[in-house]
Amino acid sequence: MKNKLIDLNDHLFAQLERMGDEDLKGKKLDAEIKRSKEMAGLGKIIVANAALALNAEKFKAGGDSLPVGQALPVMLGGPASV
Repeated sequence: MKNKLIDLNDHLFAQLERMGDEDLKGKKLDAEIKRSKEMAGLGKIIVANAALALNAEKFKAGGDSLPVGQALPVMLGGPASV
């Protein structure tokens, strides 16, 4: 499966590196600023969705943590359903 939270992390840090380019000016800088804002907004939604999935699994397990042997949801890197 592609697009795990670690991939989001990599994309956000790559964008941070692009924003740190001191030669970026004018329209190119404006485009990167806009892209950064959009990526940050989407990133927040993705993280909130993952937190909801994890909390749902904890709720199903009847506690604040997953029991030993309980897999993480697929979206968080857990195994795919069989």
